[in-house]
Amino acid sequence: MDMARLNRTTIVAAWVFAAIYGMCRECPARASGPTQYDPKVLTGADMSAWRGDTGDWTVYGDVSVSADDEKLLVGKSGAGTMLNGPKGRTVNLVSKAEFGDVQAHIEFMIPRGSNSGVYFMGRYEVQIYDSFGVEKDPYPGIECGGIYERWDDNRQPQGYEGYSPRVNASKPAGQWQSFDVVFRAPRFDAAGRKLTNARMEKVVHNGVVVHEDLELTGPTRAGMFADEKPTGPLMLQGDHGPVAYRNIRIAPAGPLPFFTFDNGMQDAKHPTIASQVRMVAELGYDGISGHAGGGLGELVAEMDKHGLRAHSVYIGVNIDEGQAPYGPEMDNTIEVLKGRNSILWVFMQSGRLKPSDPSGDARAAAILNELAGKAAAHHLRIALYPHQGFWMETVEDTIRVATQVNRPNVGVTFNLCHFLRTDDERNMEKVLKAAMPRLFLVSINGADSGGKDWSTLIQTLGRGTFDGAGFLKMLYGLGYSGPVGLQCYGIGGDARDNLSRSIEAWRRLNAGLR
Repeated sequence: MDMARLNRTTIVAAWVFAAIYGMCRECPARASGPTQYDPKVLTGADMSAWRGDTGDWTVYGDVSVSADDEKLLVGKSGAGTMLNGPKGRTVNLVSKAEFGDVQAHIEFMIPRGSNSGVYFMGRYEVQIYDSFGVEKDPYPGIECGGIYERWDDNRQPQGYEGYSPRVNASKPAGQWQSFDVVFRAPRFDAAGRKLTNARMEKVVHNGVVVHEDLELTGPTRAGMFADEKPTGPLMLQGDHGPVAYRNIRIAPAGPLPFFTFDNGMQDAKHPTIASQVRMVAELGYDGISGHAGGGLGELVAEMDKHGLRAHSVYIGVNIDEGQAPYGPEMDNTIEVLKGRNSILWVFMQSGRLKPSDPSGDARAAAILNELAGKAAAHHLRIALYPHQGFWMETVEDTIRVATQVNRPNVGVTFNLCHFLRTDDERNMEKVLKAAMPRLFLVSINGADSGGKDWSTLIQTLGRGTFDGAGFLKMLYGLGYSGPVGLQCYGIGGDARDNLSRSIEAWRRLNAGLR
């Protein structure tokens, strides 16, 4: 996105959201935004935005590939563009300002064969590389737009958790390229213990989405720091080859991604998937959660057209011995979603066992271990879905089973309406805290506090007596930084009206938390 287009209202709204979390180093449990925020770009007439000795970095008006050497860049007089010296090897640049949650726009140029990187918080690298026309590299994450791998001398292999971009969006060397990134900092409690990992919410390379909702378990290789903190500087790699940067703009990241369940966009006025997805995009939702089945491929294709994320797909598993745990729709769903880091939203049923009966755990864990391997091979995750009346009925059930599976791509869901149906609101913070290390998705809706009837447990967001603002404050305070979904089942009425009122309530609830 072009930060220059942010109007005053948007900037103020972003600052309001920054205030929600406490953007200061003195509040490590909540810090998630800039400790210092200069609304100007970090590239200007001089190097004053950067710390200490800036080596051979020089400010120019523009750069281009050298006529004498295709592996070098040369500058033209002026301001606004930074080049890492005539030889293309100098010190790394480190910003004076420190940041947590940010949205960043960065433009860069490299000549043939060159290499650089952008390190968020000085720790988590989005790679810059001459990757035009190259297939996926055997070294995952080295490609331009990749998330560079982590490194441990005591592991085999030593490099791990490198993430290739899902699409090669590189331009030829010598052309200006861009990254637009929404980054979420790791969360910590008051004692400095990490609650949740850093997250690349979205990485867009030259207008093409290459990563979404990607957790980073620690700093990537060659970062400034081996530890993790609530805030850190932006670092630009300057010692790996010629590179130029311009139009570096940083702003607070804004509210978490908010998506809708697909059943909330269906009514007589919107009879086609295309019309439903178009409506959701127009209203400003980040994505949609779908159902497994024949229409899933069309739904995902329409979301791609509108820049919406396929956050999750709802699909069931049967744990009874002697029965197939799932049908061909599972493989079809994986095929449609492959490479997207999307989530299989798995509910689990049994015709023989009562809800929450732990005697089904071993069978459930065996099925999930097999399914997790399939999902991981296609860069997908699994979030266990608690559903009142099913074998996996409560959040505690999902935590118990996910702990037995113990796979990094298997997590849990907190679904507000099913929690209210099966538990006591007074237990909510305890349950959320227990779920937090594995919490992949959360769903919310308007509801009546203390009610158990479905007609009052699922309302449009902002309606009912349940304290939605208090819930979000609790959720954020516990360190959650992932997507939030709107539960819509059975609401009925006009879909556009319901979705419009709900997203307005979402924005109002977030802003009100200041």
